[in-house]
Amino acid sequence: MAVQAPLTTREIRLVGAPVGLPGPEHFTVVETALPTPRAGQVVVRNRHFLVFPGLRTLIGGEVEGVPLPPVHVGDALFGPAVGEVVTAGAGSALRPGDLVSHLHGWREHALLSDDDCVPLSDVLDDPVAFLSSGAAAYAALTRLAGVRPGDTVLVTGAAGAVGSLAGQVARLLGAERVVGTTRSARKAERLTAELGYDAVVVPGTAPLAEQIAAAAPDGIDVLLDTVGGEQLTAAVGAARRGARFALVGALSGQLSADRDGTTAPAEVDTFRVITLGVTLRGFSSSDLGEAAEEWNTRFGDWLRSGEIVFPHVRIAGIDRAPRALQELFEGRHIGTVVVDVT
Repeated sequence: MAVQAPLTTREIRLVGAPVGLPGPEHFTVVETALPTPRAGQVVVRNRHFLVFPGLRTLIGGEVEGVPLPPVHVGDALFGPAVGEVVTAGAGSALRPGDLVSHLHGWREHALLSDDDCVPLSDVLDDPVAFLSSGAAAYAALTRLAGVRPGDTVLVTGAAGAVGSLAGQVARLLGAERVVGTTRSARKAERLTAELGYDAVVVPGTAPLAEQIAAAAPDGIDVLLDTVGGEQLTAAVGAARRGARFALVGALSGQLSADRDGTTAPAEVDTFRVITLGVTLRGFSSSDLGEAAEEWNTRFGDWLRSGEIVFPHVRIAGIDRAPRALQELFEGRHIGTVVVDVT
């Protein structure tokens, strides 16, 4: 028998178009009616949802090629979430109590079709781990860049959701040396002490090219880039022959108050790219394919064996989510930022 879902729920909406980075004043929590599920639909009570920098791009406007729609004033925010089915319509393959992931976070409950839900197995002991960005790091390092034993790997934005796992994954895939970049010396210390990095450079404290050359004196074989901009420029300068670059993010544009989150220009020495045979490949979440399931299996095994840790911060309460987004933009946290709804 179906469990009775509540008649109303709360969601976070964009109430003002920001100039520069959005802040808590641009969002509000709204109570809204929760429809009864029809055939093939379910109501999911969200337990956790992801706070991610890509929201800046979606709020910034239309972007060609982005697999998610823009967020306009008056729209509810959305993004990866994990929740529990509380009511299932007729004919649904899901049942109350089932745990699922979906893309309708930033609200307490979501009305979804079965096709919008991915049932979660017990391959990961903690459901929050399904919200990690490790699948992107894993796919980029195994499919795009093809990390090989003995490689020197550079990860830009190493303290972020992708980067905090990428260094550990690169090490597990056989990299001999792993170098990262981050915006703060405090984070650099944690990355080397806890998260698999041999060296971490801090842009702005000294010329970036010189710092990378000191950290990777023989050059780099692989780049996992989550930043773009001047950090991509410097990485090209450090590339060895045949280096493979996987471009995963554009934080230099998304975290800039002077841009709208939809561009991240970088000056690239194409002569060096050509003469050294450097490959640059862009990555999108739509490219995950079978790597996502493969990642979850290996992630679960690595977590249980203690070979990897999952750096994340959990913020309690949907009312604190707008502030959590601002803290993400400000670089307050290391790893994945998740809001616990209940």
